[in-house]
Parts: sequence; structure tokens; C-alpha cells
Amino acid sequence: MSRPLATMSLDARAAVPDRIGKYVIINEVGRGSTGIVYLSHDPYYGRDVAIKVYNSVQGMDPEKARVARTMFLSEAHMVGMLQHPNILPIYDAGEENERCYIVTEHVHGARTLAAFCRADNLLRTDVVVEILFKCAKALHYAHSRGVIHRDIKPSNIMLTQDGDVRIIDFGIALVADSEISRIEGIAGSPSYMSPEQVQNQDLTNRSDLYSLGAVMYELLTGARPFRAGNLAKLLHQIVYATPAPIHTLRADVPEELEMVVAMALQKDPEKRYRSGVDWAAALTRVHQKLRAQAADMAQTEQFALLRRLKFFHEFSHSEIWEVLRASAWQDYAAGEEIVKEGEMDERFYIVVSGTCNVERNNGTLGSLGAGNCFGETSYVPGAKRHATVRAAGPVTALRVSSTLLEQVSASCQLRFNRVFLRSLIERLQGSERVPAS
Repeated sequence: MSRPLATMSLDARAAVPDRIGKYVIINEVGRGSTGIVYLSHDPYYGRDVAIKVYNSVQGMDPEKARVARTMFLSEAHMVGMLQHPNILPIYDAGEENERCYIVTEHVHGARTLAAFCRADNLLRTDVVVEILFKCAKALHYAHSRGVIHRDIKPSNIMLTQDGDVRIIDFGIALVADSEISRIEGIAGSPSYMSPEQVQNQDLTNRSDLYSLGAVMYELLTGARPFRAGNLAKLLHQIVYATPAPIHTLRADVPEELEMVVAMALQKDPEKRYRSGVDWAAALTRVHQKLRAQAADMAQTEQFALLRRLKFFHEFSHSEIWEVLRASAWQDYAAGEEIVKEGEMDERFYIVVSGTCNVERNNGTLGSLGAGNCFGETSYVPGAKRHATVRAAGPVTALRVSSTLLEQVSASCQLRFNRVFLRSLIERLQGSERVPAS
């Protein structure tokens, strides 16, 4: 989050450089032990940019410092060639005053996934699936171009204000921060390292997929797969232990999703998903199943509501289901027009909950409540509405398509027409004498 200069301490304000390379610095937006991030504006392209300045290599062995700079600039160039909507683009890189820096897109208001790894601030399961789907596809893109991230973790995945994803920091940091440990020359965040990574083995794309599995585990449960009192015990668990089953930490996570994470966290790389696209495909299958289950659950709840309405008392269960499948469930806000006087509409309406006012010539003629129906002009092709029906407060209504109703069973059509017309007659004979709409 940006910190205006006026709110910074005098020391911090004095430390903000006027310029880095060709970029004029606006203010500091973040810092850690790896370096500092500044906000700048690129006038040539007319866009805000973030400049991450890594800690100085002063004090390092000269040869090691030279190799570090070379590797940094080489990898920055390689990552800069990646053009994917879910990978934070690198626009530029350079070195100034023995400090390397990269220039990236500045995503206003974005937060890293670390904010959603607490048990009291977990994202919905379907949102987690969507985020990980995008990450898996982005990693597949990078892997197919020879780039392995090596440090996938929640704080290296940003969630934008509109719910999109950016993977950041493709392994180009020179100096480890407090969350990162260099183990026998391998950099990474221990809690998310793959078994082969902590054992200093050759890494493939499947190492990143393991780390992404660890991230998903934490997003779903609020806990990391492995926790220990010291680094040695943690690394031993990563290589040999099995994480606690997800359902023991969060009961509402579907078994299918738990199996996806378990496969990503296999100790043997050969037993994991072969690629990010394979993992994305598995997530897609789970997502489709969850959506279907959610739709079934929603329709079951809708059926239960209709079953209680007077309008459907004479309908059999199968007939109610037929009407429901020929309908659309619609919510209306207070004051919203449901049907409008003078317009044509081929749908019947049944009020599920709430109250509607019936209006004509800007005057209120009566009201309709739960179980009442309207839309009788649907029986006459081309007929226009004789009145406006407006939600008096929050209203839920069932909009029954006359076209789809013609496709239900004959017994259901007969039942619907008989009940609808009888309700209409009762309403017209009532004290309110609400007109046809």
C-alpha cells in the first residue's frame, strides 16, 4: 500500500531517492530485507510503475558479486520476455550504485494472498479454485518457456481489486529476507519448498507445482502443510511426513478438491501433475462439479419454497419440478418494475416472497403477496400489459416462460392453467379488485 511522503518519517523521506535510472521517484510503497519498492510514473508509456531496488552486494566477494549481477540481469531479461495476463510484467532492469533494480507493472490496491491465509479470513472455496486455476495456467506458460519460479508462496501471488491474479518475483531476488532461507545454495521459502528443492536436487516444473499445492493447502485451511519449531525439523517433514488431511482442518472442503491438493503435494515429482495445464484441467473438473452441486442445491431450496406456496398445493412433486425448470428465479429491489404497463411480455409471474404494488396511470390499485400470480396477458399473443407491477420491498418472483411451459407434460400444463386462472378469478372477485396485468 502506498505511503504518501507526508506520512513518512523524516529519515525515511530523506532516504527516498529523487531518481533511479531514468525513473523519477514519487514515493516509497513497501520495503523488506530484500530491498525497497518505489512508485514511479513512466511518462513515455503513460503508466505507473513499481521499482524494486534490491539490497546492495557490497561486502560480497567480488567474483560472487559479479556472478550475482550477471545472473540477476540475465534472469530479469528472461522473465521480462514473459507476456501473460497473470504474470506481473517486467518492463526494465538495471544496476545503479551497486544495487540491482527491476521495473514492473504497478497494480493499485492489490494484496498478496498472504492476507487470506488466516483461519479467520479465508476465501470461499470456489474463489480459491479460480485463483489457483489462473496460477497453474500462468506457471505452465512460464515453464513452457524455460522459466521455473523457484519461490512460489502466498506473498508472491497478488490478488487485484477486480479479483484477477499476478504472480510476482520470478526468483530474481539477490539477498534472502527473513522468510527465505538459502539451503546449500538453493533459495526459496522453506514452508513451500518441494522435497527435491530442500535436498538440493535438480528442479523441474513440478517443483513449482508442489509449491503451488502448498499455497492452495494454506488458502483452504489457514495452516501450512508442515510446521515445526526449527528449520531442520521442518525440512525433515517436507521430505518424509504427510500433511494433515484438509478436511480435518476445514470440513466444507470437497473431497475432490482435497485429492487435487494431495496429488500436487506428492513427494515423488513423477506422481504429481505433469504440468500446470494438467493441474488446471483437474481444477476445472472439480469446479464444474461444485457448480453443478451448487445449482442442484439451489434448485432444491427453490423447490422447498414453492412447495409451501398456496399456488402449488395441488401440484405433484414432479409437476413442481417441471414448472421450476420452465422458469427463472428473479430477485427485485424495492421500487423496481417487474412488469410495465403497455409492454408485451410472454411470461407468467408467481410471487415467492415479498409484496408488489399494482399501478395504473401512476396510481396504486392494489397489492400482491407471496403465492399470488400475475401475467395473465400471456394467454393472448401480442397483448400488452394493462398495469405496472412494482416491488414494494425486496421481492422474489418465479418468471414462468409460456413458451417453455408448452413443453411440459399435458397434466402439468392443465394443472398450471387451472390454478392460475382460478387465482386470477379469486383476485378479481376480491375486495381489492386488482386489474389484470
